[in-house]
Amino acid sequence: MKFATLPNGTLDGKLILVSRDLKTAVDASFIAANLLEAIQNWDSVETKLTSLYNALNDGQADNVFAFDGAACLAPLPRSPQWLDASAFTNHAKLMEKAFNTDPIENMDTIPVMYQGASDDFQGPSADMPMPSEEDGIDFEGEFGVVMAEVPMSATVEQAAQAIRLIVQINDWSLRALGPREMNSGFGFLQAKPSSSFAPVAVTPDELGDAWKNGRVNMSLHIAWNDERFGEPHGSEMNFSFAELIAHAARSRRLSAGCILGSGTVSNVSRAVGSACISERRVIEKIDLGEITTGFMKFGDLVRMQAKFDDGRDGPFGVIEQRVVSNDKVG
Repeated sequence: MKFATLPNGTLDGKLILVSRDLKTAVDASFIAANLLEAIQNWDSVETKLTSLYNALNDGQADNVFAFDGAACLAPLPRSPQWLDASAFTNHAKLMEKAFNTDPIENMDTIPVMYQGASDDFQGPSADMPMPSEEDGIDFEGEFGVVMAEVPMSATVEQAAQAIRLIVQINDWSLRALGPREMNSGFGFLQAKPSSSFAPVAVTPDELGDAWKNGRVNMSLHIAWNDERFGEPHGSEMNFSFAELIAHAARSRRLSAGCILGSGTVSNVSRAVGSACISERRVIEKIDLGEITTGFMKFGDLVRMQAKFDDGRDGPFGVIEQRVVSNDKVG
């Protein structure tokens, strides 16, 4: 199934189902008012949602309307918890090499992860207000999963069964603020603005063969100010999403509706480009001896869209956002 959320004056928006070709949609709020409610009550609503989804795709649903991803909120405008990993270790190793820092201990066997804000996720076309261009404004293309409730100390197998939906994410970063917060030992706060999401969240079966080994085997195509930036592939993720969930649940239960991100999609091949500006900058430092690419400026536009290996557009829709000054909002 494919889900999206339209604004309706509530904090969680209105749940709709989107057709397989992303062209039409139907109101599903009479089954579950919003996507969070659907995830929290999955066992009781899944059959009804599946029936409506099939009717939509078969041309048998009533009150069908044209789907506009740009009009959507994030699939989950808020969530009980947002966890973000750094599961593509190529990204971290590039950083270490460029800046000659000590390697993260056991990074290849123990996932790196932080907990971020989950109360104000942004939609796919929302302008992104930022405090200052001096903060090092950066985008980060990621994949993520939305989970059912996960018990404390869940096994990897239990974690895999808890994956309900897959999402595409732009996890914004303010790079100039990150080093101090990391060195404090308390992790990110000001350096991590609210994350943004592509309009459509999908059940794993919608990916077909692209959902393999607990990873999204698709390329994430990114353009900055309409110029190609990169299309790294999700298959090089060093930990599966199930392994990441099990790591997060080692000492606590995870509530239904929690979201876990992969971290910046990163590949060993330089030819595919990058999913964030910071990685391009460290590659420049390593390969050229100097950094030539700056961070984003107010007015800059970033576009992200996942694609299948055969070139078809992915199931999540498009993130296309412009950075604006917070002083000009409101």
